[in-house]
Amino acid sequence: MSGSVVPRLLTAGVFALAGLLFWISFDTSRGTDLRSDDSMLRLSDLIREKSRDNAHLEDGLADTRRSIDALAGAGATDPALDKAFRSVRQESGGTPVSGPAVTVTLTDAPPDAGPRVSGVPDPRPDDLVIHQQDLQAVVNALWRGGAEGIQVMDQRLISTSAVRCVGNTLILQGRVYSPPYVVKAVGDRKKLVRALDRDPVIQNYLLYVEAYGLGWKVEESDRDTLPGWSGTVDLHYAQPVQ
Repeated sequence: MSGSVVPRLLTAGVFALAGLLFWISFDTSRGTDLRSDDSMLRLSDLIREKSRDNAHLEDGLADTRRSIDALAGAGATDPALDKAFRSVRQESGGTPVSGPAVTVTLTDAPPDAGPRVSGVPDPRPDDLVIHQQDLQAVVNALWRGGAEGIQVMDQRLISTSAVRCVGNTLILQGRVYSPPYVVKAVGDRKKLVRALDRDPVIQNYLLYVEAYGLGWKVEESDRDTLPGWSGTVDLHYAQPVQ
């Protein structure tokens, strides 16, 4: 009798433990499938959602800044101080800039692209997309060419701007963009184009343009206007833990 009770007790314990585990799983999932991708927002979707939120917040901030500028202009009584204020805003990219412009457009190659030049090996996936160093090379070359202001996509660059790419998407000042990437600079067009032609990273990129069909277009215009930066310029920095 005692020999049959022990196995029954062990069996009952196993079923009880299994029931507890099922209940914990149900309570955690609240009726959803824990293994389903649909039960959670993918990281890329979350990034794009936050990008849209940032865009709405920046629009509101821009309106507020315009109101502040209007009040500051109406209340300015010291011409020297007003001139210094406007100079700082212009140098920091806070005011629009107009003049001759150069626009550079970079585009991914088709995903099924093959070699377009004899003797070139089949491309890897990384050979067919725009990378961070490609965009950064264009921006750096335009600054070296004497650009008075640069705009990437729909945002004016300032001293704290950082061009960063994650996969084949650009993350710029809290917003996410997909190719084609458009970089526009106001300044002396000849100097800007010459700076682009002389940059070694861009020269290397143009080899991939020829070999695999990556997009590259340089356009010049007699006059264009870049909007002033309307976002925050607060600096954030790390502090040691006390």
